[in-house]
Amino acid sequence: MSRITEMILGILGGLIGFCGAFLALFMGSVDEAFNGSSSLMGLGTSAFLFSSLAIIGAIIIKFKAKLGGWLMLISGIAILISISLFGVVPALFLIPAGLMGILRKEKKQQIKGDVA
Repeated sequence: MSRITEMILGILGGLIGFCGAFLALFMGSVDEAFNGSSSLMGLGTSAFLFSSLAIIGAIIIKFKAKLGGWLMLISGIAILISISLFGVVPALFLIPAGLMGILRKEKKQQIKGDVA
């Protein structure tokens, strides 16, 4: 079964998640320069790792739909928790793609031909 929709949504969500993670890392480094310490650096790093996991899930969804769906769903929720406002758009792509990968049923193919 073709899972192109889930794959495209997952890759887009992962790439936008990378942008949000880099923005969070940049904001964290500016905060660290002014205040001496920042927890935003760690959250940006975790968002970067979960964005990587989302892209891996988008690739895996062609072969193992449930596993890829769970990876994207977990990544979408984790990115949303990690970098909150910067992670809203990637979560809007990853969470529906993950749910589609988990819940979508494959169509059964009928064999056409003579039945003997």
